[in-house]
Amino acid sequence: MPHRYPMLLVDRVLMTGADEIRSLKAVTLNEPWYARLGADPPEADFAYPDFLLLESWTQTAGLLAARPDGPESGGLTMLFGSMRDVEFHRQVFPGEVVEHHVRLLRAVDDTLVLEGESRTGDEPVLSVGTVTVAFRPRERPHTKNTGPASR
Repeated sequence: MPHRYPMLLVDRVLMTGADEIRSLKAVTLNEPWYARLGADPPEADFAYPDFLLLESWTQTAGLLAARPDGPESGGLTMLFGSMRDVEFHRQVFPGEVVEHHVRLLRAVDDTLVLEGESRTGDEPVLSVGTVTVAFRPRERPHTKNTGPASR
């Protein structure tokens, strides 16, 4: 994955399989988005931004889709195409550890459809109905790959 601090939002991969992955993201006050908070901010200002929670989940999805023997190893790049049925159940705060679960629903040619959720302990914080990922040639990402999927 090309992401690095501060935009690498996966701290640890717990488990990988052919069709699923689980990862952790520990939310801490050391992250740059909390630097903007002034003295004595209200508690609501400490909520981890929803778009970063979703970004962390999609980075986990990208790790599942882009394994070393997968399409990216053949000169292709991964593009996220669409998201459906995304639901935020509650906010996450510093000190909590989020566990992301991503599952592969189907693979057709160079396109993958994934689903999953994120939890803190036993509580759901995010549900993702489907995310579509496509692989395209690095030098011309608008061109459809004509080769078979590696999954």
